[in-house]
Parts: sequence; C-alpha cells; structure tokens
Amino acid sequence: MAVIGWIGLGNMGGPMTANLVKAGHTVRGFDLSAAALHAAAARGVTPTSSIADAVAGVDVVFTMLPKGDHARAVYLGDTGVLATAAPGTLLVDSSTIDIESAQALHDAASTAGFRFVDAPVSGGMSGAEAGTLTFMIGGEPGAVADASVFVAAMSANIIPTGGATTGQAAKICNNLMLFINLAGAAEGAVLADRLGLDKQVFWDIASVSSGDSWALRTWYPVAGVVPTSAANNDFAPTFTAELANKDIGLAVAAARATDTPLEIGEHVQQLFQRLIDADQGGKDCSMIVELVDGTLNETPEAAAPWA
Repeated sequence: MAVIGWIGLGNMGGPMTANLVKAGHTVRGFDLSAAALHAAAARGVTPTSSIADAVAGVDVVFTMLPKGDHARAVYLGDTGVLATAAPGTLLVDSSTIDIESAQALHDAASTAGFRFVDAPVSGGMSGAEAGTLTFMIGGEPGAVADASVFVAAMSANIIPTGGATTGQAAKICNNLMLFINLAGAAEGAVLADRLGLDKQVFWDIASVSSGDSWALRTWYPVAGVVPTSAANNDFAPTFTAELANKDIGLAVAAARATDTPLEIGEHVQQLFQRLIDADQGGKDCSMIVELVDGTLNETPEAAAPWA
C-alpha cells in the first residue's frame, strides 16, 4: 500500500480520497477549507497544515483543484508541490484545467525533476463516491502506467490518452459534447410536453432511440422520470451551472486557440452564463431547462432570445 499526498478535498477530492483509504492506502490531505479537512479526516484521511506537510515522504501526489490558476499556484508557488516534494515523485493532476496551464505544469515538473501526468476524470460526484470514475491520463508512458496503478481504487475506466495535455484535451472535448447533449435534452423535453406527450413515454422512446445520450439517461431535466435527475430535488447540484460554465468555457477557449468554430458550444455556454447572471450558478446545470420553458425569473439584462 502507498502513502499518498492529496491537495484539494472538495466535492470530488473528498470522496476520491475516501476510496483510497478504503483500499488500504495512507492519504495525507490538505485543503484551504477547514470544513473540507474535517470531513476528509472523518473518512480516514490524515489532515495536514500545509502543502509541504501533505507531500513529505509520499509515493505520489494528487491534486484536484477548481481552475488552472489554482493548479499553477499549488504546483509553482514558493511553498508549492515542486518546491517541497522530493524530486522524482510522481505527480497526478486530476483537476479540469486549460490546456495552457496543463502544459506549463508538465514543463515545470520536468525541469524540476518530477514525473507528471494530467489525469482529469469523468463521472461527477456520484462517480467519485462510488469509485467508478473514468480517468483520462496524458503524459510520458511510464508515468501514465504508474499513475494507472494508483487510480485503480477510484475508477471503473482508466484510459491512457497520449502525450502531455491529452488527458485535459479529452476531458474538455467530452464535456463540450455532454453539455450540448444536455441542452438538446432540455429542448426536446419541453417541446415534447407542449406537443402533448407524456413525459415518461417520451423518455422511454428517446432513451432507446437516436435521441439517447448520457445526459438524457442521467440528468434528464424533468422531475419524476429519472431517479438521478436534479430536477427531482429543486435542482440541488450534482454538477453546478458555475462549473459547467467553466468547463465549456475551456472548450471555447481551446477552440479559439485552434481556429475551430464552436457555434453550438458557444451558445450553450451563454445558457449557463444566463443562469449565473440570474444568481442560479450554484444550482444544477440541468436547470437550463427553465430557460426553455420560461419558468426562470431572469432580469431583463440577463435574458436573451433562446434561438
């Protein structure tokens, strides 16, 4: 069993570390949030008071952070991972961040004598709890192989994606498709209702027909159809609109950097931004259905034509 340093114990990092503890690993964790540290400690993580304490003498360091700026600060800061961990330590960043930041971390880690992989995950909070996440791992083949051993207790799928930043690229493109599918499910659900179709009958048809998608099967934004839908619980978050906006924004930024038109993706980002502008950024991203059916109370400034 390994000794693992972990930075970032929030909605994803907390349950992920719990699964590592269940598998017999020792996890030394750090987070700026005292509440997150306390919750992780209750699940068997050893809380630490700094990044340096978390990474001292460990076999591998994991990070799970909100944005590229946070990842850069944690790795590149004067008291960050590269300054305090033992050279040669395997570093695994499971944050979802921009390609430029991921490349900067790969370059800095290599220069400082570390092995680094970008290893974002798909599966959300429920997958983190269940240990059924999909890991997309990019980097040098030996480091990817070693990282794959450590992530086994948290995953159902481990997929090497290629060289540096390809894990992030896979995650960004996957989430772009996810949120477009979610918007399509929202529009289809509302139109079906207004055409007189029973909501369950329509879902039964779409879920075994060409309209099927993970978003339809898991996040269907109509109450009383899919047990895992946030619509059953007043859109309490399983994945917030704010995070969805961040993730699809990464795709839009990558598209602009590569001269790739994302007309649909850019429009879906605008939908999430409208939720944020209406002070609903903390609600589940599937709440965009209320932009279709007109039930969201938007300010005139936030509202925009749906088409």
